[in-house]
Amino acid sequence: MDCHVFDGTFQGTTTYLKGIYSKFILDDNYHFFLTSNNATFLKTVFGDRDNVTYLQYKFTNKFARLLYDIPALIHQYKIDFAHFQYIVPPIKNCKFIVTIHDILFMDFPEYFPLSYRLRNAMLFKRSALKSDIVLTVSEFSKEAIQKHFKINQVTVTPNAVDPIYFEPYDKVAVKTNVYLKYGLKDYWIYVSRWEPRKNHVSLLKVFVENDYYKDYSLVFVGNEAIEDKKYSNYYEALPTDIKSKIKTLRNIDFSDLVLVVKGADLSVYPSFAEGFGIPPLEALAAHVPSICSNTTGMSDFTFMKSMQFSPDKMSEMKSSIETNLNCPFDNEVLHQMEEVYNWDLSVLKLKLAIERLGASSSSH
Repeated sequence: MDCHVFDGTFQGTTTYLKGIYSKFILDDNYHFFLTSNNATFLKTVFGDRDNVTYLQYKFTNKFARLLYDIPALIHQYKIDFAHFQYIVPPIKNCKFIVTIHDILFMDFPEYFPLSYRLRNAMLFKRSALKSDIVLTVSEFSKEAIQKHFKINQVTVTPNAVDPIYFEPYDKVAVKTNVYLKYGLKDYWIYVSRWEPRKNHVSLLKVFVENDYYKDYSLVFVGNEAIEDKKYSNYYEALPTDIKSKIKTLRNIDFSDLVLVVKGADLSVYPSFAEGFGIPPLEALAAHVPSICSNTTGMSDFTFMKSMQFSPDKMSEMKSSIETNLNCPFDNEVLHQMEEVYNWDLSVLKLKLAIERLGASSSSH
């Protein structure tokens, strides 16, 4: 498994790989080679097991990794299957598995630079066609990949929620810890990197224009990826007293992320377009009232129908906030979520795809 994503900041692909392979490596019928530029750190993530070997890349440059490092390691260790995220190497000397989490830039080009769209349309399609197993994380992304890349066989291995979010906790104690660390008391949270498609500005407008700032703070958690000028212009025009109720947390580690999610009074996820969208489910697992958009990958969350809204209609967002903010928690919703989104099920789907391919190869 190419684990170079663990060398950078925490993101959706690291959640996905950690979730699937933390479960998959428990199967001693397979031997796993996990490779990054920091094998020591990888070992802290996945643990010490007899059927896991940690390897170190020689190069930090992504082109050198794809051109030289990976083909050499595959040859040296006689690898049967190599798993990549989005882009596979140009040299193929074993069976490839690729997870293409989304191709949103093809259906929502207005949110992505032209150079990004042109480059990745070519690279992602080439990777999908070159791979023996193509995975994605939602039915929405599967349909998009099939439509744009003309590939019939795509397996959905959904994201799931880290077990730490399900652990029981003392809400008062968590809120106290959040206040001591970040100075926050009663607050809403939106966990996402910053891009125009993430629709931070609509949430901010609903928060300000309905006077929610009088009782709550609004907390954005995530780093900036693409500048959102609409948000910046609206925010800069706000009075100082309202700005003081809006806080952005960047570069926080996983333990702090879990802390601030559990301490929230409401989680809002108003994104226009997502390949999946895990934060609404993480908040739900932590028994935090959670509302989100009803579009793209999030349309798969059928158990959250009463908690969803159209992201381009601020009136619907406000109505969903009012309905769910102080609503008693529905354990049945949580049960339905766990049935569909769990790592055991995703691992099973991946194993079946590998075994089918192995059986097919051995029969020829």
